[in-house]
Amino acid sequence: MGSEWTEERFGSLVRFISDKSQAKDASIDTYISTENMMVDFGGIAPASALPLTGSVTKFKVGDTLFSNIRTYFKKVWHARFDGCCSNDVLVFRPVNKGALAQDYLHQICRWEKFTELSIRTSKGAKMPRGDKGALADFKFRLPPIDEQRAIAHILGTLDDRIELNRRQNETLEAMAQALFKAWFVDFEPVRAKMSGRWQRGQSLPGMPAHLYDLFPERLVASELGEIPEGWRYSTIGEEVTVCGGSTPSTKESDFWEGGQHCWATPKDLSALRFPVLLDTNRKITDAGLAKISSGLLPVGTVLLSSRAPIGYLAIAEVPTAINQGFIAMKCDGALPNVFVLPWCRESMDAIVGNANGSTFQEISKSNFRPLRIVVPSDPVLTSFTRSAGSLYRQLAENERESRSLAQLRDTLLPKLISGELRVPDVERILGET
Repeated sequence: MGSEWTEERFGSLVRFISDKSQAKDASIDTYISTENMMVDFGGIAPASALPLTGSVTKFKVGDTLFSNIRTYFKKVWHARFDGCCSNDVLVFRPVNKGALAQDYLHQICRWEKFTELSIRTSKGAKMPRGDKGALADFKFRLPPIDEQRAIAHILGTLDDRIELNRRQNETLEAMAQALFKAWFVDFEPVRAKMSGRWQRGQSLPGMPAHLYDLFPERLVASELGEIPEGWRYSTIGEEVTVCGGSTPSTKESDFWEGGQHCWATPKDLSALRFPVLLDTNRKITDAGLAKISSGLLPVGTVLLSSRAPIGYLAIAEVPTAINQGFIAMKCDGALPNVFVLPWCRESMDAIVGNANGSTFQEISKSNFRPLRIVVPSDPVLTSFTRSAGSLYRQLAENERESRSLAQLRDTLLPKLISGELRVPDVERILGET
């Protein structure tokens, strides 16, 4: 490591921002709390609520926000706008930006040595909070400002690509869900034809001209209300194979050690930003797999968490076994997974409404199978599958790329910040790949 690197103390270079504002003055569009910060440095989600009373901490663009509750969740965000945050979120800002670059400070806060210190020194059993004094005393070696910026640029470029994929996936998922709702919940193409708003040769949003003749001319009465002529109501249990899973004994090491098969729990889905399961936290062996009656579910299976809570969803992009916290839907009939997944989202109130349980709600397979589902004509289903399938394929590909980029970033970060790798070394590696 070059002699130009200097030994520094975190608290000497970083301000712990304490500028306050009244909670009533905060905007939900720019409010950050531990609840809407994503785990594993996953950014933020929109806030669902504001505090009703008390104060909040003000932050500015470029600040680093660090969730100080249960810091093992690794919720860290580089502010892209001015706003306010809850008092359980620490706001870091360089004392002197000429000595410590803002972007580099953000990378320090994601460094495993920093997060491990926060975990190790946290206080409290139920809701452990990071010790600000311990964080202030964190020691690290600091490169010159130009090298800081170069390191932050390399890591930030990877972050930017991941963020671009995230925004694109939000759009892709919203488009697929909106298309499903318009066609199969609101029956918008049929209603548009009935009212004269959609004429042959004319294109409307979500209804290109070449699809005009695929849709019926009218709605007809059924036992469950009006439905497009020629379509039918069925049950989800008649259209897909519904199955569950189990947990092989965790006391039997033969079921787990050296496991090579994915084994999913609802926790795996809770960590997903988008409904694509690429891997699982735990793996099981052949012996463990033999203890699960549903076996290894194929790629394309739709997974729905059936309890604690009900409603996590994903399409399995890898063969996986599951525990008892799921309803799995093997789409081996007419309805594809890109139809079944948005149907689950649109039907979530009915799914939850058919759950039982006093300690926690659970939807059983027997209560799930009778839920009603509309089955369109084959030409309409084929057209939807083509459109939605393209959207979900791109979404899955973006998630794979983001996962690879995150792994590369997480490999490079500690090596760059510690000085084990220098910027020219990394630029050469990235150029070769």
